[in-house]
Amino acid sequence: MKARTVARTLSAVLIFQLGIGAFLVLSDMQAGAFALPSFAPDAPRLSEPVRPGDQTRLFAPDKDRPAIRPARDPGQLPERLTLTQENGTWRLEGAIASDDAPRIISQLSGTSPAVETLIVQSPGGSVRDALEIGRHLRDAGIATRMLPGEYCYSACPYLLAGGTTRDIAPAASVGVHQHSFGENSLLPAFLAVSDIQRGQAEVMEYLSDMGIDPLVMRHALATPADEIYVLLPEELARYGFVTKDDG
Repeated sequence: MKARTVARTLSAVLIFQLGIGAFLVLSDMQAGAFALPSFAPDAPRLSEPVRPGDQTRLFAPDKDRPAIRPARDPGQLPERLTLTQENGTWRLEGAIASDDAPRIISQLSGTSPAVETLIVQSPGGSVRDALEIGRHLRDAGIATRMLPGEYCYSACPYLLAGGTTRDIAPAASVGVHQHSFGENSLLPAFLAVSDIQRGQAEVMEYLSDMGIDPLVMRHALATPADEIYVLLPEELARYGFVTKDDG
């Protein structure tokens, strides 16, 4: 009798872990190319204006852009971060791909004269690379800036946060949501959850080091990966992203 009880308990635990594992796999699929049906009300498209209390939008940056007129039309942003310089102005834009950090850090370290301010624009990508680049920006004394009508989503705000000062135009768009850390979602559930928790702890420690209130993560954690929570100018100031008044 005791053996059967233990067996039933172990079976229940195994089923529970498999259920969590399946949920994590499906979450990764939903965040990637395989969209799963959702029974929650659809969020508005990213191209629709954002208002206080109505800040969550569908996140499909390759299809939609924010409903703001950009200072310049970037066209299709690069698939990897690209560092460019024009008339003394340095820009870092494009998706943050895995292993972009060593390449971009090497390029920033090799500029002469040294980069003082970096304009950033990105739909996001690799969190770990964004954190690594952000720490380099802080160590190198490089400020970050966002122009009116340009955007910084997903992992990009972590890169933005690395600036020694952060000048964000009120008409720029900064957004956060849930993200992964490149873990193998086929790991046993308890290992996958542990990896996610360690990743979130790393992000919160990084934000604190950069002078950003980690409470901004409550918006990120509450927003699915296929949506984006657009921070209002007053929220950017409240959480410490803005360190320099625009104009």
